This record gives sequence, C-alpha cells and structure tokens, in this order.
Amino acid sequence: SKNGQTREHALLAFTLGVKQLVVGVNKMDSTEPPYSESRFEEIKKEVSSYIKKIGYNPAAVAFVPISGWHGDNMLEASTKMPWFKGWNVERKEGKNDGKCLIEALDAILPPSRPTDKPLRLPLQDVYKIGGIGTVPVGRVETGVLKPGTVVVFAPANLTTEVKSVEMHHEALQEAVPGDNVGFNVKNVSVKELRRGFVAGDSKANPPRG
Repeated sequence: SKNGQTREHALLAFTLGVKQLVVGVNKMDSTEPPYSESRFEEIKKEVSSYIKKIGYNPAAVAFVPISGWHGDNMLEASTKMPWFKGWNVERKEGKNDGKCLIEALDAILPPSRPTDKPLRLPLQDVYKIGGIGTVPVGRVETGVLKPGTVVVFAPANLTTEVKSVEMHHEALQEAVPGDNVGFNVKNVSVKELRRGFVAGDSKANPPRG
C-alpha cells in the first residue's frame, strides 16, 4: 500500500543500523484468491526493489508468506500454501534456508560483542542506594567490566575501585558489551558523577575527557 508504513520502517531500520531483515508477508488468508502465490510474488518483488534502494541486499533477506491470524507458516509449514517451497538467504557468512517465520528469525546472526576493545561504559544515571553507596548505571559498549577493576570516569578524571557489578539484581563476575549494569564504586559521592560521564579501565587505554 502506498499509504502503508513498510517503506518508512525499512528506512528507519537501516538508518538506525539494523543490518538484517526478515520480511513476513502477513494476511495471506485475505488475498484474492486466499493464499495467492501471485500476490506474494508481487509484494516480494516490490519490497525487494525498495529495500535494495535503501541499502539492503534482498538476497540476504528472507521473505515468508504468513497468516498471523491462522498461524500459517509462523511456527510450522502451512498446508495452505503448497506453492511456497521455503525461504533462502545468501550472506557472506554463508547460506540459510527454512520454511517458516520462526526459522527465519533463528537464522539472524547475533552481533559480535567487542570484548577485546578498551572498556567504555557511558553512564545513564547515578543512584545512591542505602547500605550500598554510589551505584552508576549504564550499558557496556566495549570491553569488559569486572569487580575489582579500577575505573576512571571521564571527563572528571575520577578514579575508584568497582566493588560489585549487578544486572537485573544478580551479581556478575563480568559484564560484556550490551549488558545494562549497575556497579557499586568506593569513596565517590553521587554528586561527583553524572549522566554522560564515561567509565573506562584506568590501567588499559582509559577514556580521556
């Protein structure tokens, strides 16, 4: 549909750095006639054309005809679309194929987590928790954060030791990129830290403010 949002969503996804797509062509039960191969192929051709213009490679995108309402091709292959022989994708990492949507989602490649780079953890917030002390919160972008690490906060150039690291109220032995964590620091007050500061390892290529 010209008034639909598929184009916008594909462009937004690409702009935000989403590198992999799966296209579920929904409401196949409502086509004329129902479960129409020609309508699916028409949509696939059109969507392939504009995601290519945006910057995606259509050969690396799985197109799956589905009916969310009836469950066709969602978790298992549907008997109502015998013409659909399955989806297949070709990426530089290799080929993949399957019959239904959940397999296409499972074939998405997880991003690499840059644990080998220096620690960078931008602070999203800083809390004072009774009986514990100062707890900065943020997401590890690169590197690894462990209890015992002596961190430095840029640009204030404050150095302190990490007493503990927690995620979802569970203590961690190490936090890796993608983890949203809170970590307890010694001898630093809430007033000395603020959102936007970046924590790094004082002994391994620390951030400089």
